Amino acid sequence: MTDNVRDVDDLRGQRSLRPLAGVLAAMAVALTGTRISALALPWFVLVTTGSATQTGLVAFCEMTPYVVVKALSGPLIDRIGARAVSWTTDLASAAAVAAVPVLHALDLLSFALLLALVALIGAIRGPGDLAKEIMVPEAAERGRVPLARATGLSEMAERLTSTLGPAAGGALVVLLGPMAGLAVNAGCFALGSVIIGLTLPRDMGRSPAVAPSPDAENEPGYWRRFGEGFTFLRGELLLLTVIVTIAITNLLDAGFFMVVVPVWAKESGNGPGAIGLLGSVMGAAAVGGSLLAAVIAHRLRRRVVFFAGFLVAGAPKFLVLACGAPMELVLIVFAISGFGSSFLNPVLGAIYFERVPRPMWGRVGALGSSLSWAGIPLGGLIAGASVAFAGLVPVLFASAAVYFLTTTLTGLRPEWREMDDKDRPGIRQCQ
Repeated sequence: MTDNVRDVDDLRGQRSLRPLAGVLAAMAVALTGTRISALALPWFVLVTTGSATQTGLVAFCEMTPYVVVKALSGPLIDRIGARAVSWTTDLASAAAVAAVPVLHALDLLSFALLLALVALIGAIRGPGDLAKEIMVPEAAERGRVPLARATGLSEMAERLTSTLGPAAGGALVVLLGPMAGLAVNAGCFALGSVIIGLTLPRDMGRSPAVAPSPDAENEPGYWRRFGEGFTFLRGELLLLTVIVTIAITNLLDAGFFMVVVPVWAKESGNGPGAIGLLGSVMGAAAVGGSLLAAVIAHRLRRRVVFFAGFLVAGAPKFLVLACGAPMELVLIVFAISGFGSSFLNPVLGAIYFERVPRPMWGRVGALGSSLSWAGIPLGGLIAGASVAFAGLVPVLFASAAVYFLTTTLTGLRPEWREMDDKDRPGIRQCQ
């Protein structure tokens, strides 16, 4: 069946699960490669330089352009269409990632050139990730799947990559070296681009507000669209409070996974295999939790789920490493953490798509996502400098305390009561 026929069927109200399956598959493939790279690249820098600070600098150089470009890409995605942005950026990401092992094999990869390449990779990946995220609710509409269930399935796909990615990354690094992991990452991006191009209708991801119009000269420009998204977000206190909370926890998690865990693995003698094992156990538990969330999350009180999930997903994983617990206990705590975290994104995704009008998904999503990710570039940099200055254990204890206070005290704000309010303009425009 051609794309045109599928589009006509959708317009007539025919149910089609193919777009949702395509978006989820593309997300899973691209994120699997990213998870492999997230293990391989820090390990490569750590073992070649022996510096936690330089390892954090690499993470900073990748995530800073990721966040900045993602923030600025929303109006362009609204105008061009998420499908087009997704497959083109995935293809460009594949080329940029592939350049790292190629240059290393030719003995041309200096540290400065590596920093430039990871910055380019981050800048390209940001819009591609956002484009896939904002196609999930439209794909759910086409398949007549409840929004909370679709966001739960999206979370499950992401968590599945957190299981497969670290396991594959750890095995590749141990057997073939970290550059093999980056080569696989490039292949995953290329495959994700192909999936988007073949499975999604051509009109997928195009907001009704940016469909071709005879009065194109009067359409708002880039900066006006950007300003509209900022103005809307500024008036949504619940979304702003959530964004600030997530920004702080993302900063702590980024430093934890990009720098602290590799340093712990190196100092404890467990090596990269332990990093992969921890990530896989955490991811496997999260997959199970995501399956459960996809089935029952829309029936639960969101505030209870949100704060209970953070309680078990946050501070305990820092504390178990700080206390020098045996590996068996570390694995149990990471599994519980993964299970608890799997309920967070379905709640956040449903709240976002319910409160934001559909024509503004791209620009508001870009701003919100980028603000919540703003701490990630600093996470690796701060963690690397802190570990070099104070040592691993004090950093772990301090991070656990900040994580607990952030996710507990913010719950006292009055905006959180709106989390269970589903009668919002955004969801009405989606129906």
